[in-house]
Amino acid sequence: MDPGEPSLLFRAIPQQLRLTPEEKRALKYFAKHLSTRVADGRSFTCLFTNDRQLQRLNLQFLGHDYPTDVLSFPSSGNGELGELAISAERAEAQAQHFGHSRLDEMRVLMLHGLLHLTGLDHERDRGRMERAEQKWRVEFDLPGTLIARAAASGGSKR
Repeated sequence: MDPGEPSLLFRAIPQQLRLTPEEKRALKYFAKHLSTRVADGRSFTCLFTNDRQLQRLNLQFLGHDYPTDVLSFPSSGNGELGELAISAERAEAQAQHFGHSRLDEMRVLMLHGLLHLTGLDHERDRGRMERAEQKWRVEFDLPGTLIARAAASGGSKR
């Protein structure tokens, strides 16, 4: 792997939700775009896994005992931005609920998580992350972002 190139891992995804080789290639291509365009060439690691793993990580690091769609773990140095963990199960359910493809939902989750890795935090930045997410959503031709969906439902999305 080239320095600065994002790394994608696919682990413990339920059989019925396994990604096709084409989906994996599309996600790798999108991760490279995110690294180049959004993260100033800095690399990151993205794990696609299941609800159980996200629930375990959510409890361990945030104290929340429930599965979630995406978690971001900023790096403490070494030039890499950090790591993302995405639930393929949440991505599938959300894609069905919002009427777009699972691949698009995984891209939305990657973008959202990566923006957190760059230091943005929609709960504290007075709309800065929301504006950035909207800009990149339009540029990458993605469906509604997590912040926009949470705002429309009256909730907060982390």
